[in-house]
Amino acid sequence: MKKIDPAFVFTGLGFALLWASASTAGKFGLQSVEPLTFFTIRFLTAGVLLLIVAHAVWKHPLPRGVEWRQIAIFGAFNTALYLGIFILALRFVAAGITTMAIAINPLMIGILSAIVMKRKVLVREWVSILLGMLGVAIATYPLLQTGHSTLGGVLLIVLCMLMYSIGAVYYASVKWQLPRITINGWQVFFGGLMLVPFAWLLHQEGNQFDTRFWISLAWLIVPVSILAVQLWLRLLKDDAVRASLWLFLCPVFGFMYATFLLHEPFTLHTAIGAALVMAALYIGQFVKK
Repeated sequence: MKKIDPAFVFTGLGFALLWASASTAGKFGLQSVEPLTFFTIRFLTAGVLLLIVAHAVWKHPLPRGVEWRQIAIFGAFNTALYLGIFILALRFVAAGITTMAIAINPLMIGILSAIVMKRKVLVREWVSILLGMLGVAIATYPLLQTGHSTLGGVLLIVLCMLMYSIGAVYYASVKWQLPRITINGWQVFFGGLMLVPFAWLLHQEGNQFDTRFWISLAWLIVPVSILAVQLWLRLLKDDAVRASLWLFLCPVFGFMYATFLLHEPFTLHTAIGAALVMAALYIGQFVKK
């Protein structure tokens, strides 16, 4: 029996606790500021803070040559596309549903890894994806009726999950020589820069930079964008698929946050949908031939 690594367990648990809080924190912030403005400020601020620590405090060298392109590609998928689409979707989807959708990421990452590695995708992997999608659909159905979610919002969530999975597989495929904090700082900063034109074009009046906005922004920058992503990159360095197992806990923590902090409904449909998602994860990751 393989010995459990306590450091890996604490890293994964810390990541899941922090990462699952993003939807709820984002919901609070969106009550004050429009989506793209909110997250563009978040990404640029988090990126600058990380880069100051990486280069001014810890004196890490700047990326060179092809490393700039690799970081830009990773930032496009992991920050600009994934989180840019995610924050737009949050306006139309309950926070609990977004965390349930995150749980499908391990299955997407597994299938994309198989495609990149030219491995045949097993039938059980396709079954697990379909079962997970069914679970999300069942959990979402009553929320569509009550106005807590929309079909367009759910489709945006699925799209951003795909972007995140592509980013994770790409990161694992690159033989990085840079420190994680340097990679994270530049990819978050580049992602923010990529969103600036869209935030500018879609800007609307009515933003309120109140206390709620600043608290939400601070939480998303430090615990989520900095700490959680650092933990995620540490997990990815070992094994992308093994690391993705920690995403299984995100629905559990996410529903807890959404229910107690946002007072979102937790119905029988939610319980059934969550059970199907967990079953899909078991089939996709643990059931061996």
